[in-house]
Amino acid sequence: MTPPATGRRALLAAAAVLAAPRLAVAEDPWPAKPVRYICPYAAGGPTDTLSRQFCQKMSEFSGQQFVVENRTGSGGVVGNQAIAQAAPDGYTIGMGGIATHAISPTLYARLPFDPHKDFTFVTGLWRLPNLLVVNNDLPVRSVAELIALLKANPGKYSFGSAGPGTTLHISGELFKMQAGVDMAHVPYRGSAAAYPDILAGRVHMIFDNIPGALAQAREGRVRPLGVTSLQRSPVVSDIPAISETLPGFDMTSWTCLCGPAGLSRAVVDRMSALSRRALESEDLKRQYLDQASTAWWTTPEQIADFRAAEETRLAPIIRASGARAE
Repeated sequence: MTPPATGRRALLAAAAVLAAPRLAVAEDPWPAKPVRYICPYAAGGPTDTLSRQFCQKMSEFSGQQFVVENRTGSGGVVGNQAIAQAAPDGYTIGMGGIATHAISPTLYARLPFDPHKDFTFVTGLWRLPNLLVVNNDLPVRSVAELIALLKANPGKYSFGSAGPGTTLHISGELFKMQAGVDMAHVPYRGSAAAYPDILAGRVHMIFDNIPGALAQAREGRVRPLGVTSLQRSPVVSDIPAISETLPGFDMTSWTCLCGPAGLSRAVVDRMSALSRRALESEDLKRQYLDQASTAWWTTPEQIADFRAAEETRLAPIIRASGARAE
């Protein structure tokens, strides 16, 4: 027997009421609860500070807490392994970058993740170039003069770095390749450890992150010659880019926001929009510039393509340097 129309309507209404809570849960916009942000470097360092400033803005704009968790080890590999292995629900995300997603695939014989397959890339976060500084007694005042000196004295001079495979090391190797010069690489445990030898003239130069190099230069201990970004840095706009002498020279540290593979497009779009608000806010841009970094928002497609291109670009430089990590 067919129920009367009013009965059918009552049954449909009851079914809609029962279904409504489940639909509401499924359609809750991200984030509906606190988000864990994994920083793969130690608490208190510059990367941690920049991450916390970003998360503070994301919390402010979303109404949910973005909680920074420091998971350190193996140059960022441990933290990014945790990101890759997280549930793809948008509630565990974190920081990738040039070290883990462009250098490590060539530097390490084996990685616990595939940078191409195991992540969803959302946006760039910030960029930070290096600054080439030289011993004050070196008879050069420009990149062109340095190249001429190195060409006239192959193998006589050396550059320090924070260790094999770091952006400081690769900056020097790229400089050697593009300038066609020969100089020795002297690795240290961190760039700060290199300065006593540079000041004493036992090592002659370093391509260091701007904050550390600039502090030494402002005290008159070393001479700055050029930044490693393609264009001049707004932090030190009076210092030329090395690319003004070596066209196309670019070795800029960069970071990105990523989650595990399989994040839904809806979550990625929402995360991208919130990240844009954060990274384009005037106070966050100012905070980043105070630390010699520039805020860097991209679309998800742009950062994924950029990461892949960086891995391809840097691989032959790393191989030529002989740097390896186990």
